[in-house]
Amino acid sequence: MVNVTINVERCKGCGLCVRACPKKIVELSKTKLNSKGYHPAEVVRPEECIGCKSCALTCPDAVIEITK
Repeated sequence: MVNVTINVERCKGCGLCVRACPKKIVELSKTKLNSKGYHPAEVVRPEECIGCKSCALTCPDAVIEITK
């Protein structure tokens, strides 16, 4: 099982991780805002994550951590 941790307070909602995900399971939240007013990224179907780390590697702020 792959565990994806996103530091929502540091996420600026740029969407690079959304475009990088080959499984299309990362999205920007439509309902949540962080303290800076950004819609943070979230994994909508974590059970489908393959742990490729494409999202984490493309994140310019290093807010995504993948563990297996």
